[in-house]
Amino acid sequence: MSDASAVLDDLRSESEELDLLVAGLSAAQWAGATPAAGWTVAHQVAHLSWTDEVAMLSVTDPERFGDEVAKAVRDPEGFVDEAAGEVVAAYAPDALLTHWRAGRERLQEALRAAPAGTRFPWYGPPMSVASMATGRLMETWAHGQDVADALGVTRTPTARLRHVARIGVRARDYAFLVRGIEAPGEEFRVELEGQDGELTAYGPEGAAQRVTGPLHDFCLLVTQRAHRDDLAVRAEGADAEAWLDIAQAFAGPAGPGRDPRQGTGK
Repeated sequence: MSDASAVLDDLRSESEELDLLVAGLSAAQWAGATPAAGWTVAHQVAHLSWTDEVAMLSVTDPERFGDEVAKAVRDPEGFVDEAAGEVVAAYAPDALLTHWRAGRERLQEALRAAPAGTRFPWYGPPMSVASMATGRLMETWAHGQDVADALGVTRTPTARLRHVARIGVRARDYAFLVRGIEAPGEEFRVELEGQDGELTAYGPEGAAQRVTGPLHDFCLLVTQRAHRDDLAVRAEGADAEAWLDIAQAFAGPAGPGRDPRQGTGK
């Protein structure tokens, strides 16, 4: 569990950072719009709370989790919005914050207690403890970015972003397949530079196709929190170029992405 424990520690830190961002908000700020169409700050936190709950079902009651998967199959485009809306309707902001805190801690405890080698059902392939924790961290960071953008807050990138990048790289083929496009047959080299200058790399050094750029920008790209034109991520090779236009680090249908900022394309 050593690797999983490290990811779980990072998940807790990521959650606490977002918690500090929303804990002192007024009711009006909780109701403020975020860059995700139709979602307020409350919807962002509600989504994280709901996803923690379904992850808990996956860990503790796979049969009931199967019912959640069936809902997703019936309404793949709308089930996430519906679930977030139900949570927002059920909890006032203070109660929602308390609910999210309790749920994420229950999930932490359940994942830490899971025997080594355990795999849990999910909306895509089954997940190990480390994979489940990494997925929750990715979502917490991405939805936290929406909250930060809504509040006009600039967050300082952390080393935790390497988890987000790893999911983005591993989800490369899925991004093609979910759009009905055959995935490239060769690996890409992905080299990403962190805030401290440290290089995070994936894929063979001698790969013919490459993706390079800042770690933070790559994470914004694969979570679809910024348009490619506004980011300093570059590709070499036709397939790598195509990937950067469709990259996603999340399961489910292809997201709508974000429009480029006017006059700021790179």
